[in-house]
Amino acid sequence: MLSVFKSIPTHMDYKGQKLAEQIFQGIILVSAVIGFIYGLFIQQFGWTVYIMLAGFTVSCFLTLPPWPMYRKNPLKWQPAVPEASGENRDKPQENQKKKKHK
Repeated sequence: MLSVFKSIPTHMDYKGQKLAEQIFQGIILVSAVIGFIYGLFIQQFGWTVYIMLAGFTVSCFLTLPPWPMYRKNPLKWQPAVPEASGENRDKPQENQKKKKHK
């Protein structure tokens, strides 16, 4: 059963993160404006809050899961460099003298 969860992608690339942030902010802004106008029109602040919560719920559903539209531009990683065996791996410049400034 644990292997089912490991097969679910959980990453999002940088452009996908930017897109998700823009969608989130846009939905929140639109729902705030609609909620404010509707609440002002019917003189009920509660409806303003309900519309804001509905916008927040919709925006969370659209932006929190890593949908495929947020994974279109993966990073190209450099190939791994093989480790060099030797004693100078930890601090290669430890034995060099430091220059004194005048």
